[in-house]
Amino acid sequence: MAKLKLENVNKIYPNGFQAVYDFNLEVEEGEFVVLVGPSGCGKSTTLRMIAGLEDIDGRIANTISPRERRVAMVFQSYALYPHLNVFDNLAFGLDLRGYDEDYIEERVMHTAEILGLADYLDRKPRELSGGQRQRVAVGRAIIRKAEIFLMDEPLSNLDAKQRVTMRSEIIDLHRKVGSTTVYVTHDQIEAMTMADRIVVMKDGYIQAVGTPEELYFKPGNMFVAGFIGEPPMNFIDSRIRGNSIEFEKTDIKLDILKAFPMVRGDEVVFGFRPEAIRVGHHPGEGWLALEAEVELTELLGDTANVYAFIGDHNIILKVEPYEIPKVGSRFKFSVPYESIYFFDRETGKTLNL
Repeated sequence: MAKLKLENVNKIYPNGFQAVYDFNLEVEEGEFVVLVGPSGCGKSTTLRMIAGLEDIDGRIANTISPRERRVAMVFQSYALYPHLNVFDNLAFGLDLRGYDEDYIEERVMHTAEILGLADYLDRKPRELSGGQRQRVAVGRAIIRKAEIFLMDEPLSNLDAKQRVTMRSEIIDLHRKVGSTTVYVTHDQIEAMTMADRIVVMKDGYIQAVGTPEELYFKPGNMFVAGFIGEPPMNFIDSRIRGNSIEFEKTDIKLDILKAFPMVRGDEVVFGFRPEAIRVGHHPGEGWLALEAEVELTELLGDTANVYAFIGDHNIILKVEPYEIPKVGSRFKFSVPYESIYFFDRETGKTLNL
């Protein structure tokens, strides 16, 4: 296993466009780190730079030839050789390095067993499902005994059911192999379910680094709060008036600031997660009672999404399937104080952490 260190990494293209700004990150041995963010945020660019601009296990990567960097990459497009069967696709890299046939066969069979490919070694890529082809692509990486795995949106070509299956397979594989892994995705659910730590990126900058729990429960700014979590956090533009919060473009005035003495300023954003609510007005202390007009409902099976309005503000609420309100009705719900967030409207910084 190897440590990975990225220090003051920038990427500026010849036309002057800067894709990554002052990227700093240390990945520990055996750690699974996920870079996540919207398209164009610089995460894939960062991944492509890893083998060239920063320290890998104490050595400067751009002083090491690509062959010696002990880095293996899994691509979004699988990058399999269509004319070779699974065995030969897995063996290709080892054969190129001149290993003897017995060693190659041993490594291929061992890797195929780990990935559940032992029954498919004679098949060509066109005869495999998307999930099986992705396992072959992962197998080509791990068969080299690389110390660092780089994965660039490897599940994006799979359907929803295959993505769930492959997520668990990659996590299980990481536990077995133990290699340091940097994984890129735009899907925050992948990030939350797979990562030891998540790096959230936006416009080339790191917005936050932390465990899934830290980023979900203690987001440092509005972008992280809105990006981590599904459905995303609700935001309502508000103003502070004395000890009260007033939702803009409504007559709603909430006398709750005594519970949030750290919140200061004038223009703020009030936030809460869709799943944090309780249906109805909770009578106990530490709960905020609100009401919204239901526009649309969406049954998902075990839960339902309720799309509603508070004044001109769109919100989403997550409820049990037996609690779905009627479209057009007034829906009463409560939010616990511990699940309320305030953000500075100008900077986006979280005010009550």
